[in-house]
Amino acid sequence: MTGTTAAATEIEYRHHEIAGHRVFVREAGPRDAPVVLLLHGFPTSSRMYRALLPALGERYRVIAPDHIGFGHSDAPGTEEFGYTFDALTDVTEALLDELGVHRFAVVVQDYGAPVAWRLALRRPAAVTAVISQNGNAYDEGFVEDFWAPVWAYANAPGPDTEPAVRAALGEPAIRWQYLHGVDRPELVDPDTWTIDAASMARPGSDQAQLSLFRDYATNPPLYPELHAWFRRTQVPLLAVWGENDEIFGPAGARAFATDLPDAEIHLVPGGGHFLIESHPDTVLRHVEDFLARHLPPDPDRPADPGPAVSDDQ
Repeated sequence: MTGTTAAATEIEYRHHEIAGHRVFVREAGPRDAPVVLLLHGFPTSSRMYRALLPALGERYRVIAPDHIGFGHSDAPGTEEFGYTFDALTDVTEALLDELGVHRFAVVVQDYGAPVAWRLALRRPAAVTAVISQNGNAYDEGFVEDFWAPVWAYANAPGPDTEPAVRAALGEPAIRWQYLHGVDRPELVDPDTWTIDAASMARPGSDQAQLSLFRDYATNPPLYPELHAWFRRTQVPLLAVWGENDEIFGPAGARAFATDLPDAEIHLVPGGGHFLIESHPDTVLRHVEDFLARHLPPDPDRPADPGPAVSDDQ
């Protein structure tokens, strides 16, 4: 056999000490390349980006941390760490400083979105582009049947409201998050909900997650300031969204165009909340195309405009 085969992108797995806690990070790509930060959602970890890391790492420096309380990062009890979205952002911001990252594109899903929005508001010039895979930023995105129990618990935590949200920590509800709205559920690896359910079952995890459920009510009040940032910066944005998501509905994807008329919005039929699990090739295709136009290695190279709205077939 003659010739050579291109080496596969190496994924590095490290812990970093941040404010007294060990933060787990998956990282790939050249250290001098433009940075793409991947922020995961509930109830998973940076493992959800395993389909993106090798491909994006060929061209970009890709950084995918586990939030405190998730995955392989430390999961201190609530007496040691105040589980709020501000606190998760504090850790992420300190991690970026530790890694010497000052500008980055960000990929978000679910809980990753409110962390990214806080980063953008704290460091308005740092975010070079936004990719949202069912990561909400508008009131229109909340599906009422799903969110009513969360708002009720946030407004009045107690024995009358807690059981409905506590159920979200169990394997049946986690499995539902992965499979609802998916036209081909046989494509979703059952390790996803099995691993996440085991993580949620760790001692003390329930109190940490309940704290975050209560704190989620702090996110919508930030939206007007975030929308003003969108309008002021016209940051390039891609929304690639599972059209059948019953947590953050497709209206949340379309709403980005309210403040970002050039937002690229793709609604994927047969996809749900974790679109990247059932349609990884579709997500990767859109992400790679978007980044190639908006995050070139030469930051002075002008970016080409993309399509406005499409329904993927």
